Amino acid sequence: MKRALKAGLALVAIATIGTVTANASKVPENDALIIRHAETSLIQAVRAAEQQTNGKATRAELEQGKKGWFYEVEVVANGTTYDVAVDAAKGIVLASTVDKADNTNDQDKED
Repeated sequence: MKRALKAGLALVAIATIGTVTANASKVPENDALIIRHAETSLIQAVRAAEQQTNGKATRAELEQGKKGWFYEVEVVANGTTYDVAVDAAKGIVLASTVDKADNTNDQDKED
């Protein structure tokens, strides 16, 4: 009986160690390392977005979309907030839209 219990505990220990080792290899990477996917720097993307809207950037982040990596830059110009998408490979503005959520007194739901 004791021998079967010891053998069972040993198998559980081996299975647990194997699971921990397998999960250790799946540790998520640091979010900042996604910058390797961008040929355009954050500063270049912000400049492109500010020139597009003639405004000032308030925040920017690198994101992945269906068509690849892009910077999402939030810019304020003349009291209006814009979301500007800048291609991370080419540094060109892909889209510029008014961010209606930021034009109200309510906080942006993502913040």
